Amino acid sequence: MHTAIGVFSARDAAEAAFRELLEREVPQEEIVFLTRSEGEGATVAKELGATVGGFMGFAGGMSAGVGAAVLLAVPGIGQVVALGFGAAALLGLAGAGAGSALGKAASGKGEVAPTPEEKCAEDVAFFREVLAEGRTLIVVRTGSDDVATRANDVLNRRGIAIQEHTPVKLQMSTREVSGISIIDVSGRIALGEGSVMLRECVSELAGKGRRRILLNLHNVGYIDSSGLGELMKAYTTIRNQGGQLKLVDVSKRVHDLLHTTKLDLVLEIEADEATAVQSFRTAAAS
Repeated sequence: MHTAIGVFSARDAAEAAFRELLEREVPQEEIVFLTRSEGEGATVAKELGATVGGFMGFAGGMSAGVGAAVLLAVPGIGQVVALGFGAAALLGLAGAGAGSALGKAASGKGEVAPTPEEKCAEDVAFFREVLAEGRTLIVVRTGSDDVATRANDVLNRRGIAIQEHTPVKLQMSTREVSGISIIDVSGRIALGEGSVMLRECVSELAGKGRRRILLNLHNVGYIDSSGLGELMKAYTTIRNQGGQLKLVDVSKRVHDLLHTTKLDLVLEIEADEATAVQSFRTAAAS
């Protein structure tokens, strides 16, 4: 399964990206659109539903439940206008109440609050942080390589694009320092071989019981929207197994990307290897 993430500072830019995704035949049921409502949530939801509904009509018609924007009450954030299957799950609101809301039209009566049993999983922290900062999100999840390529192209150009030409393909090597697994990464973390290599390397370490991992990104000059998704997967894979994954010595280009997307508020980033290693020791001692 491929995950491509687009982060936008302006809602109209995100809507334009949504339209292009549909024009390029990315299945609407594989797209989730999330935006925070700072004003009247029902009005924003109705406007978004009408706007995107028009896009979908242009693309050949709407699927049931996809063209209706709904309101989700997200703890610590407030109202979030959501469009698409799985929107509530991305925000950790996949309980019965949230699930039923996805089929409601944006009439102002679709607002949902989470039940006490609902918990925020590690893999939704990023989405909540981005929305809390007033950004708009588009997430595409697909099992098709071809669809992932098209979605990745759109979201890179319109959302988190970094104009950095890194000619070498991704290369990785692993070493151990004081019981900590360090993955030295160079090249591009992008759709295709790059994303797959990162995923397999982290999965292999996790399978060996490695619970303390550093990703050295000093020589990484480019991360696309699929690479961003892989970073989140790597982080949550280790966290869900009771471990820690940190980034270290991040290149300026990538650091700017993480700051722009607010991913730096979710991932743990250390300035250098010595500091990172010491942080693991301090955590273990405490």
